[in-house]
Amino acid sequence: MEIKKGVAVSPGISIAKCLVIDAEDYRIPRRSIPPSQRLIETQRIRNAFRDATAELTGLEAGRGGIEERSIKDIFAVHLRFLHDRSLKKKITDLVQSESVTAEFAVSSTLRGIASHFTKEVKDRYISERAADIYDIEHRLLRHLLGKKRQALHDLTDEVVIVARELSPTLTAGFNKEYVKGFATDAGGRTSHTAIVARSLGIPAVVALEDFTESVSGGETVIIDGNRGIAIVDPDDATIQQYLEYAVEFVEMEHRLDAIREKPAITRDGVRVTLLGNIEFPDEAGLVLERGGEGIGLYRTEFLYLNRETEPTEEEHYEAYAKTVSVFKHRPVVIRTVDLGADKYTQSKRFVREPNPFLGLRSIRFCLQNLTMFKTQLHAILRASVLGEVQIMFPLITNLQELMQAKMILGDVMEDLDEKSIPYNRDIGVGIMVETPSAALTGALLARDVDFFSIGTNDLTQYTLAVDRGNELVSTLYSSVDPAVLRLIRTVIQDAHKVHIDVSICGEMASEPEHIMLLLGLGIRKMSLASPMIPEIKQIIRSVTIESCNKITRKVLGMNSERQISTYLRDAARKILPEAF
Repeated sequence: MEIKKGVAVSPGISIAKCLVIDAEDYRIPRRSIPPSQRLIETQRIRNAFRDATAELTGLEAGRGGIEERSIKDIFAVHLRFLHDRSLKKKITDLVQSESVTAEFAVSSTLRGIASHFTKEVKDRYISERAADIYDIEHRLLRHLLGKKRQALHDLTDEVVIVARELSPTLTAGFNKEYVKGFATDAGGRTSHTAIVARSLGIPAVVALEDFTESVSGGETVIIDGNRGIAIVDPDDATIQQYLEYAVEFVEMEHRLDAIREKPAITRDGVRVTLLGNIEFPDEAGLVLERGGEGIGLYRTEFLYLNRETEPTEEEHYEAYAKTVSVFKHRPVVIRTVDLGADKYTQSKRFVREPNPFLGLRSIRFCLQNLTMFKTQLHAILRASVLGEVQIMFPLITNLQELMQAKMILGDVMEDLDEKSIPYNRDIGVGIMVETPSAALTGALLARDVDFFSIGTNDLTQYTLAVDRGNELVSTLYSSVDPAVLRLIRTVIQDAHKVHIDVSICGEMASEPEHIMLLLGLGIRKMSLASPMIPEIKQIIRSVTIESCNKITRKVLGMNSERQISTYLRDAARKILPEAF
């Protein structure tokens, strides 16, 4: 049994066989095997060479009467390597001498040869053959990993996904019927992958550093998304203990179901509005089921991902109309597309950037791609007559960006007027405050918007200069760092001065230990992951604003993130101990 501690990002307990998903560039971790398995791994290598040769021969035959010499040379070079007995022997000898998996032996040997070509051989033509070696490596690994790399939509058994890292789009495609949890080496609590996991209600632990080296596929794994623990090959006593934990967690959720229809009102009568964060229209129903009063953040960029073409105006409209139909007379805040950084569209618009989180992303990307931006705005405005729709612009950093975005919105309104298409002329327009520059100029920005929504994920990242998806610095990332709290307080005060709504839509609102602090800071509207709504509602219904104000005053007098976190966690544990 091996226990690994990481970062808990989505609550719950799952116990299942693990499915290892290696990274797309096939970075294979070193995994040891028992001596009894060496013959099996050796045969797998021989089979992979045989299958790769047959595949390549078939591809060559499929080219018909090819004439280009360069194409013939490529096939010839690759086949020559695959027929090379000394290469095959070198790989199988590594398995025999060091008791490693077939995948690692293939990857290690071929990358060593490629490295020799690129570093030690001066002839340019020869050095360029490294690309052929990598291609051959990938071809062999595809055959070796065939069963382990089965398409996730083809799963027929319950599994726990284990990977170096997972993209948000891959995570969003998980079938909850079979994917019961996931564990990754990389990531952080507010990475987009973690956000999707919480939205789907899949237990998850990230930032485990080298967890992929502890599994080879098929082992039983426990994912404890409450405590941030992953366990490989647990013994019977540990499995029984976690089965009991899982029952307790389910019982707590059932108790919380009883308050689903009750309002989020503090013990001294202060009403708090709880909204849901969603990525897909189908999630709107789940928000309603968990007691949400509307949608505070509809992340529309997922309309663009996992598809060959960009969504049409009609596809946008249908998605928004479906969501609004669930909340006919309740707010639905649609955030304009936030592509870039770790979320890319299929378009060739993006070029490689040295620091994409500080590059062409979010509203910046939209302002440089007006056709795409206007298509979305057309659809949002058309849907605005169906319910209480509001528009929110993300990653606004200054007044000029806001005015540009509003000017384009005005142009789209004129287009609709010319076509006599109805829309809500008084549609609410707000911004996400998620950069220090926006937080510090909130008094200026507040004059030209109807509401602020504080995006604590990016605000924390940009304030502390910490990549929120990087496990190497994950301990430095905290939304209750004194610097972040001072910015949040400033934004709330600026909003209240001009009497506009202000809410929290970052993951901070999904964390039970932070709720009393947010209430004490003056927040009366929160948007969060739908599975967390009952827990947050229970905390709100268990406290008074007076007690929250006392907690907040004490926190603002502290100068250490660790001191603040410990204090807030202890206070929340007294109210909802099952969550901790």
